[in-house]
Amino acid sequence: MSKHRRYRSAEKTLGTSPGTLTYVGADIDHATKIKRIEYNATEYHVDEIVKLSACRLPNEATSFVNWLDVDGIHEQKVVSVIGQQYQLHPLLLEDVMNTEQKPKIDLYDDTVVFVTLKMLHHSRQRQAIEAEHVSLVLGKNYLISFQEERTKDIFETVIERIKASSGKTRRNGADYLLYALMDVIVDHYLLITERIGEKMDELEEQIIREQANQQTLSILYTLKRELAFIRRTIYPLRDMIGVLLREESTLIDRSTLPYLHDLSDHINQIIESLDSYRELISGLMDVYYSIVSNRMNSVMKTLTIVSAIFIPLTFIAGIYGMNFDNMPELRTKTGYFWVLFSMVVIAVGEVIYFKRRGWM
Repeated sequence: MSKHRRYRSAEKTLGTSPGTLTYVGADIDHATKIKRIEYNATEYHVDEIVKLSACRLPNEATSFVNWLDVDGIHEQKVVSVIGQQYQLHPLLLEDVMNTEQKPKIDLYDDTVVFVTLKMLHHSRQRQAIEAEHVSLVLGKNYLISFQEERTKDIFETVIERIKASSGKTRRNGADYLLYALMDVIVDHYLLITERIGEKMDELEEQIIREQANQQTLSILYTLKRELAFIRRTIYPLRDMIGVLLREESTLIDRSTLPYLHDLSDHINQIIESLDSYRELISGLMDVYYSIVSNRMNSVMKTLTIVSAIFIPLTFIAGIYGMNFDNMPELRTKTGYFWVLFSMVVIAVGEVIYFKRRGWM
């Protein structure tokens, strides 16, 4: 069963002033890992940052795009130092450390674009969908990505593309990198949606073949909750992309706009699929309940026919079960056989009548 995490952010931030850095999320023992990737069309550098002092704001005149990949948001000191070095707003940093923050986009005086969204993973061990909090900060010639500590960097594919100098990432600026990272997350939404679609096809086949049981109904309710959770996660992205397309920020180059339009189309496609799946689940539930009702009606019909056959037989047996002395039939030698014969004729006659009426 899918269970999504709740960390009671209101309790942890109760009474604190706005902009106070408080981590809201699962307890993590590992240290934050920071990776800096600098690249342009001709070369790149990938470094593991050990000292926080190395997380410095790049020179605006540099020809390199500076990408700071932060794997872990649970250490308040790390997030605070990075915020100071890059001159980030305290409210932005507060949203970075709150894993329950809903997807949103903020523009800070046309100097910083802040995007927070969720990366969805399918956990095979728990057989559930898990969400990872991701925040992206776009500035002049730099981008900072904050993600929860995981065993695998979710943006590893983008780093590999930069190393291989394949695609358009190396030839474009930090705004295209923002698109590339968001595209990775949206691609995972597509995978999750396809898995749900495949599962629903299996359930639909079971229900149509009348092989469904109580476990099938439980899976349908689980899928219904997962669809609602995914929709709440993905739906705000449509408006977020719309803001990037409408605001005409100086940080977003016009050459990146077609890619954002394409990303918006993918998001709309996912939302339409989720809406159709939600309607399909409601239909499958109706079909399941209809099948269960038909099964119950069939059982009740059988029991009713059996009762209808035995009612006159019970009536005859009840009459001759009375203890009266003046019952001439009791002293007839062949009376017992005549009664049995009458009961058989009545039962067979009822069966024939029910079949002719189409009740059996």
